[in-house]
Amino acid sequence: MTPHPYYAIIMAGGRGERFWPASTRTHPKQLLDIFDGKPLLVSAVERIEPLIPRERILIITSADLVKPICQALPGLPERNIIGEPYGRDTAAAIALAVAIVRDRSPDATFTVLTADHVINKDEVFRQTLAKSLDYATRHPVLMTIGIPPQNPSTGFGYIETGAAIEEGGPIHFRKAIRFVEKPDAASAERYVQSGSYFWNSGMFIWSVDAITAAFRTYRPPLAAMVDRLCGHTADADFADRLEHEYSTLEKISIDYAIMEKAQNILMAECAFEWDDVGSWTSLANHFPADEHGNITIGTVAALDSSGSIIVSKNHVTALLGVDHLVVVQAPGVTLICDRTKAQDLKRLIGLLREKGLEQCL
Repeated sequence: MTPHPYYAIIMAGGRGERFWPASTRTHPKQLLDIFDGKPLLVSAVERIEPLIPRERILIITSADLVKPICQALPGLPERNIIGEPYGRDTAAAIALAVAIVRDRSPDATFTVLTADHVINKDEVFRQTLAKSLDYATRHPVLMTIGIPPQNPSTGFGYIETGAAIEEGGPIHFRKAIRFVEKPDAASAERYVQSGSYFWNSGMFIWSVDAITAAFRTYRPPLAAMVDRLCGHTADADFADRLEHEYSTLEKISIDYAIMEKAQNILMAECAFEWDDVGSWTSLANHFPADEHGNITIGTVAALDSSGSIIVSKNHVTALLGVDHLVVVQAPGVTLICDRTKAQDLKRLIGLLREKGLEQCL
């Protein structure tokens, strides 16, 4: 093993509620095979594998998804699929990853990725990661990847950047000045016009030492948890130990906990094609529409209907005289909503819970 081995952490614990009813508690978005015929998580592993071998790819997920993820990734060592007992957001998941990687390779540098991104130009993606991993191995920095904004989206957080860091080669680094939460439309327009703001991809690169130091400075309770877990991550009772730690742990994102406070952040400019597929309307970026603007997956007949997204695997769905809908067929459940309301699915899921219909979630 090299003195500074590379690891990849893929976070795969989300529920993907905006892809309900196809995405459920037992079969969430990261296990859906909508986009390229294979689960998003499988694509994420295959994308990184030419750079980082499977024995150094870790999946952080929820405890109840460990079994289906093991089934989806039979070539990945089972000890590399780690289940969190409770959802405590990304800071806790990354702290857990730090403890595991530190136990296995204390001099390692690792990248944190998510399971539900759609990325094209895989080789450019790997080149970006490889150069970032190399830089983060040589410098005590926290690195992220910024996406050049394609439009003034209010659905993404933004990174304000400053001076370029001279490194040479096709991958460009910039100093990150600040992280900005999802803006209003006017602010997003200003950000895009400025040329110095990038979408926050939620992908990170850092050495074990650099992220450990950041936790010690900005989130001492999480640093203390890492210290307590280290030396025990391969123990037979690790799951019990983890449940004890998580039972009182705060719920906070890595952006709030670290990235909005740290001063040693660099951003690599994305030169690959990226989409954080957040809802059914994301399909418009990946599937061609017919002459009436309908996007269809499965067996669909649409007459005098336009501008709709219809997903109908193992069903026949017929539309007549309707426009701008999202229609999704799933076992025992049918979703029909106005296309402009697709981002509000979490509200509908709340209503279903109130009505005692959790079995369909």
